[in-house]
Amino acid sequence: MNAIREEKSILVRAAAPEDAGTLLDIYRPYVTDTCVTFETEVPDREEFARRIRGTLLRYPYLCAEEDGKIVGYCYASAFHVRSAYRWTCENSIYLRMDARGRGIGSLLENRLEEILVRQGFTGLNACITYPNPESVAFHERHGFRTCAHFHGCGYKMGRWLDVVWMEKKLSSRADAPREPVPFPEADLRGIL
Repeated sequence: MNAIREEKSILVRAAAPEDAGTLLDIYRPYVTDTCVTFETEVPDREEFARRIRGTLLRYPYLCAEEDGKIVGYCYASAFHVRSAYRWTCENSIYLRMDARGRGIGSLLENRLEEILVRQGFTGLNACITYPNPESVAFHERHGFRTCAHFHGCGYKMGRWLDVVWMEKKLSSRADAPREPVPFPEADLRGIL
């Protein structure tokens, strides 16, 4: 799982629990200064490492490095806990504030989707605080379409917030789909 692939001088690799401190530094301003995440307290490093470990049991958790420094990360997670949802997952992408607008998010999203297809997932959803025109446009460029809009379902930074859900079909949906392969067991040759 430690194999790597380089593109546009950005190295994309699987994240590890040891990356928790750096990833948390990227995530922190999204919690403290924005409504992008509905999390209101910054998790500690141990909690963040626990989240990475838990995600990697089933889903990809990737980070992008530029000149040896992590500039962004993304991961997939369960769309819903009920068993029948297991072919669909949710994406999350966070970039260092000074790394936005340079194509790093697209590189991470594309790599994430490649891996998810190899694993056998058929659908990918994104939950986006609304309004957030940059995130909505990003997901539309990647083939997502808005499928739901929930009004005033979150409260952060002194205001009620909407969310939109966007969805993308990753691959065909067979009548008898194969079980998605956990990330550690997936054939990632040529991807990572």
